[in-house]
Amino acid sequence: MAASKKKAAAKTKYSKEQYLTWYESMMLQRKFEEKAGQLYGQQKIRGFCHLNIGQEACSSGSVSALEKDDKYLTSYRDHGQPLALGTDPGAVMAELMGKATGTTKGKGGSMHIFDKNVNFIGGHGIVGAQIPLGAGIAFAEKYKGTTNVCICYMGDGAVRQGAFHEAFNLAMTWKLPVIFVVENNGYAMGTSVERTSNVKELYQLGEAYDMPSEPVDAMDVEAVHEAVSRAAERARKGDGPTYLEFKTYRFRGHSMSDPQKYRTKDEVAEWKLRDPIEIVRHRIEKGNLATEEELAAIDAKVKGQVADAVKFAEESPYPDPSEAFKDIYVQEDYPFVME
Repeated sequence: MAASKKKAAAKTKYSKEQYLTWYESMMLQRKFEEKAGQLYGQQKIRGFCHLNIGQEACSSGSVSALEKDDKYLTSYRDHGQPLALGTDPGAVMAELMGKATGTTKGKGGSMHIFDKNVNFIGGHGIVGAQIPLGAGIAFAEKYKGTTNVCICYMGDGAVRQGAFHEAFNLAMTWKLPVIFVVENNGYAMGTSVERTSNVKELYQLGEAYDMPSEPVDAMDVEAVHEAVSRAAERARKGDGPTYLEFKTYRFRGHSMSDPQKYRTKDEVAEWKLRDPIEIVRHRIEKGNLATEEELAAIDAKVKGQVADAVKFAEESPYPDPSEAFKDIYVQEDYPFVME
């Protein structure tokens, strides 16, 4: 019998649906961010803008591992998580352009995306400020008796903040259901980890608090999914927090104004050999999980979503000046009056 010319499918860990979901999620983030960078160059997006190109597996792998009512918050590199969670790309793009239809009515811009509908409790502009907030949200979930988990992302520069250590101490003392994640892309703005810390393996910082801690290859969405799944299971059982070091890399600068003189082109090129999207696509192809036509259809769908998002944002109005005085305070009706 003649040998078949069709290549045998490589065994894969997860279903076709899961791989295609990861691929589409990461492609949406990548194409959205590439378009955002282009629009910034055209001055249609202004102010600060931090792209997550190269770091897409961090968000997509986390979302697939967690449940609907779990809570998310992160730093000012915050476009990826809400897109992975299902926030309307048009609302995110409108926020980047400062439009009234944005996720925070055009008031927050790139660094302050919020969407309560998907439990995304914000990007936060102050370095490290979200870390104690993550512990607080987890405390609230434990206090209410839920099994929900909070995942709190930070950059590698944030682990230098005192709030990092204070939050870790309380989280372990009270066994809070929180997953702390440092997205270690190698540089705090333009300063390498090696220049700022005697501890080069950042996950080891959690060991000072007896917090379960581990490094994760965050260019591989499967590794992210599995690490977050383990951490979430621990939290839901009442065993407390976990600290994960996502070893990742951003292919673009820290922000749009970053000339990137602190790293070589060869370094960037070497990391691009492990592009998280290409890793997933390779596994899909090796496992014969989808045809080229199916993958092309996903690419076309994502392209259309980004184009629609841009159109929606450009056609949306800017907020009325009176909006500057709204959403500042919360009106509460107290049952008593203090004199």
